[in-house]
Amino acid sequence: MRLLPALAFALLLSASTVHAAAPDHAKPTAGKPEHSGFELPPFPKDAHVAQSVTVDGHTLKYTATVGSLPVRDEKGKKIAEVVFTAYTMEGKDRPVTFALNGGPGASSVYLNFGAIGPKKVNFGEEGDNPSDPAALHDNPGTWLGFTDLVFIDPVGTGFSRSLVDDKQTVTDFYSTNSDIHYLSRIIYDWLVKNDRLQSRKYLVGESYGGFRGPRITEYLQTQLGIAMNGVVLLSPYLDPGASSDGNVSPLPWMLTLPSIAAANLEREHKLSAAAMAPIIDYTRTTYAQTLMKGRSDQAATEAMIKKVTELTGLDPVFVKRSGGRIETQAYLREIYRAEGKLGSRYDSNVTAWDPFPFAPHQQTGDPILNGIIAPTTTAMVDFVTRIVGWKIDARYNALSYAVNRMWHEDNDAQQGSVKQLREAVANDPGLHVLIAHGWDDLSCPFMASVLIVDQMPAMGDPARVRVKEYAGGHMFYARPDSQAQLRADAMKLFGLR
Repeated sequence: MRLLPALAFALLLSASTVHAAAPDHAKPTAGKPEHSGFELPPFPKDAHVAQSVTVDGHTLKYTATVGSLPVRDEKGKKIAEVVFTAYTMEGKDRPVTFALNGGPGASSVYLNFGAIGPKKVNFGEEGDNPSDPAALHDNPGTWLGFTDLVFIDPVGTGFSRSLVDDKQTVTDFYSTNSDIHYLSRIIYDWLVKNDRLQSRKYLVGESYGGFRGPRITEYLQTQLGIAMNGVVLLSPYLDPGASSDGNVSPLPWMLTLPSIAAANLEREHKLSAAAMAPIIDYTRTTYAQTLMKGRSDQAATEAMIKKVTELTGLDPVFVKRSGGRIETQAYLREIYRAEGKLGSRYDSNVTAWDPFPFAPHQQTGDPILNGIIAPTTTAMVDFVTRIVGWKIDARYNALSYAVNRMWHEDNDAQQGSVKQLREAVANDPGLHVLIAHGWDDLSCPFMASVLIVDQMPAMGDPARVRVKEYAGGHMFYARPDSQAQLRADAMKLFGLR
């Protein structure tokens, strides 16, 4: 997930007022983390339980493990404890996949119980309610059939905790580079602890976890001596700078227009890759050129406004007053204004009632974010404490706003992770990368990744890095068909199809 300021996705959900949505990596305000940490009771020993899941008519028997790994400073002092959930099966030469969500401030429960873990809880689709039973059921889209899975909760998320004071916690864990360094070491330590250094290794990162993905991959390659065989980036946040400078650059508007058009096609039951192809072409040609011309070509501007109206299904007066530049949060109110509802930034066709429809700006949190905390928290705490038996008396942070508020960006954060993506692919001709997006996602729109990958050198085989779109939004895997397609594409990445 990817957070927004005062909203953070992955801390993404906020009950605070939302004006123009800002990126989740924005400068934080002062705040206290959930664990400022002295005299904390020790964590339990790792706990294990035997389970099974039925996928495609086959029963998979596996061991679920909940445990922790220490983080130590340069003097060997333990400064944090990172909790992981692992699913492993018997069998020779099984790969292992490490999974991280984003935020910053999100636990890995969304990938675990939503996307690729063996069990699933319903959330993120139109019609899902926070009060629905948070019952786990077999996940038909799990990757466990072809890889062991390790879900990592960064410090301050899930049950993971810092053992140093607030100021030192920000330095050691809540900044761009330190985050990459200690999480990479956690991956290394898990491999060593479990005698898995010789296994094939994969990494999955969602949203800000997609920002982490290339950086962790490159750091493991060059600093810790661990090479990933493949990387899957789900709804990744790769280039923060791409969505800035909307006053002059056409890029911010180019990134979101195709996703808004995709949502409109979906409402008309016409969404397909074939239908999107001319829209993508229009966006990167005529639309971009017209925005760059500005008022110097009024005829082109009028034609562009007419075209944008047609693509988005919005009121032509609204589009004209917006100059054909559709601001995300304004669109999410406008498209459902007649119904008294709001669309979600993470899937604009998932809606909720607007409790303040006459306010000049959106006054409530995002529809998806407001609905995912309860089911994921209830399901995960019950799973950890009752089913697996890892008994702990602590709050579980599915989304920690405190972490997001305290997050510190290092100087290179605005450069994103495209540099590290290129370097990791260049370093290892055997590395393959799948970048997966939902058509309707306005938080991390697919068009950004399309443009990023098109600018990369081929480096031998251009198919080693590819972008794939699916029906749905930021968590497109909430939709069964899209989840099944993602699983099939992941199997290709693993060399199975």
